[in-house]
Amino acid sequence: MKMDKPLQGIRVIELGQLIAGPFAAKMLADFGAEVIKVEAPGSGDPLRKWRLLHEGTSVWWAAQSRNKRSLTLDLRQPEAQEVVRRLIAEADVLIENFRPGTLEKWGLGWDVLHALNPRLVMLRVSGYGQSGPYRDRPGFGVIGESMGGLRHLSGEPERTPVRVGVSIGDSLSALHGVIGVLLALRHRDQNGGAGQQVDVALYESVFAMMESLLPEYSAFGVVRQAAGSSLPGIAPSNAYRCRDGKYALIAGNGDSIYRRLMEMIGRQDLADDPALAHNDGRVQQVELIDTAISSWTAERDLEVVLAALHEARIPASKIYDAADIASDPHYQARDMLLPSHLPDGTPISLPGIVPKLGCTPGQIHSPAPTLGQHTDEVLSELGIAPDVCADWRSRGII
Repeated sequence: MKMDKPLQGIRVIELGQLIAGPFAAKMLADFGAEVIKVEAPGSGDPLRKWRLLHEGTSVWWAAQSRNKRSLTLDLRQPEAQEVVRRLIAEADVLIENFRPGTLEKWGLGWDVLHALNPRLVMLRVSGYGQSGPYRDRPGFGVIGESMGGLRHLSGEPERTPVRVGVSIGDSLSALHGVIGVLLALRHRDQNGGAGQQVDVALYESVFAMMESLLPEYSAFGVVRQAAGSSLPGIAPSNAYRCRDGKYALIAGNGDSIYRRLMEMIGRQDLADDPALAHNDGRVQQVELIDTAISSWTAERDLEVVLAALHEARIPASKIYDAADIASDPHYQARDMLLPSHLPDGTPISLPGIVPKLGCTPGQIHSPAPTLGQHTDEVLSELGIAPDVCADWRSRGII
């Protein structure tokens, strides 16, 4: 059979809810994996009610759950647990983001499932990981962002730390989870066919992104602090106010880029100063450099500033909001604004698929499911009779 999708033939059972686990499953589904999402009967994934709702369902749901099938099961019930075991017997990947110990309580722990299906790869996303003294604490992405060091650096100096405007801790955990799943599948298929657990902690996924934070502390005792819009230790890189009150983000921190930037703004003296030729020297005089750039931008409107910077091949951008993104020709040319529709036919744009593969690109092949849309279908595939399904539905098991 011709493989036109890189994950075609991979079956994923998603027991997660909200963001981290389901986002990981969404990425796998975008590239061809069959994803069966298990939701609680009646209520479903709480994400269905998060942020802005259309006809009672979050429009976020359309992005997060595309390409999935929805099966409703009350996992607290023995019959539902047996259905999961039957699904796992034929699955490649299980994704869950419950608090550690929850699946074990339901008879669905790793030892049981691995014995049932030795090829299974099990992605477990939690606040603090499956081990360690904090493992039993509840943890959302925002807690991972705090413990991982990100929240301390967010915002202005001496002000209350702020959060990034999206659930970045969850999303980073999902990305690390996808990497772990793909590595485990590769190992399974190349080295004897055994699956394994992939243990992803929210705080560790954030901490892994913190660049030189720990090395600087361990080597110099330096505790990095919030720095607003600048990038400490890398110069010049900041947001500069323009005449019309808008801001230009300018990253002039490459040595040759810095020189072109200074020449463009009429500061040949700063371009020629040997003490500023390299980043370590520029960092020592970052206020002088930022003042020079700010003086130049303050005399020009944003569009004029950006046109000049682009012409000089200096990395720069305005600060995009959702309206800017939706109207940007580059987003459109790169298929990052995908047209779709809600169940009632209302058109909606969804984020495009990343990364972009040249030969086997991802695609949206089905919209996000309604709650339990595929329950009868999936149970029928398992050989469960319609009268059994009717009984289970009357008892709230499905």
